[in-house]
Amino acid sequence: MNRLSMVGLATLILLGTAMTGCDEYVEDTTPPFKPRGVRSITGDGRVTLVWLANQESDLAGYHVYRNDQPSGYFERIGTTSDTFFIDRDVENGRTYYYAISAFDIHGNESDLSDELVFDTPRPAGENVILRDYHTHPSNAGWDFSTAQVVSYNDVLCDIFYEYDTTYGLHFMNTTNGTEIQDFGYTESLDDIDYAPEEGWSRLGWVELIRGHSYIVRTADMHYAKFRVTALGPGYCQFDWAYQVDQGNRELAIKDVKTVEVEGR
Repeated sequence: MNRLSMVGLATLILLGTAMTGCDEYVEDTTPPFKPRGVRSITGDGRVTLVWLANQESDLAGYHVYRNDQPSGYFERIGTTSDTFFIDRDVENGRTYYYAISAFDIHGNESDLSDELVFDTPRPAGENVILRDYHTHPSNAGWDFSTAQVVSYNDVLCDIFYEYDTTYGLHFMNTTNGTEIQDFGYTESLDDIDYAPEEGWSRLGWVELIRGHSYIVRTADMHYAKFRVTALGPGYCQFDWAYQVDQGNRELAIKDVKTVEVEGR
């Protein structure tokens, strides 16, 4: 090989090395894909968001955004490396709109998720006990709006309990134009996501069965639900949830398991 050829070869080697070195320092400006499958879980004074995990190897986490309108400016309210987030800075009866973005270790952030996710948190409670209205009239009724045991004939009473001593049967009656229906057996109260539009009892009452959940529509168009956890001679016990946003049938998202972890 002559000297000219050797010089040319050396030049090619240097150029190749330089080019290889440049490739190692190319800036990553490609953002992750926007998160998919975003859903919400209605809670009492909280909203839990869940979504599918991104698959990028350089993924760093997710930003959570919220708005009080379905469009416009979404404010970032938190960041997490998990695929769920619990928003506790909410008011029952107020509707919130959410979106999620993903970001990587290079600081690239995706567009906001496509799903229009909104939620209206609502109050809930456990272990309410009502007595038979024949023997304990002042402790037989329940008012969802104030979450209080009231008299069966109170103007605020939505439902009241009755025990049939002859046959040992339990009933829940409605008052003031309230409607009720038996949703059937559920493993938990959260198995009911939305109140149906039809199926209300034409009798104005339902038989109570332990483990069954029931849906209520009050006279002023608020939806509620309760699940019977115990029955005994002259009493019933139930867990409940009430939607304070008038006309909103959303009560919970079904079949979602979450961990009680602070997301912000």
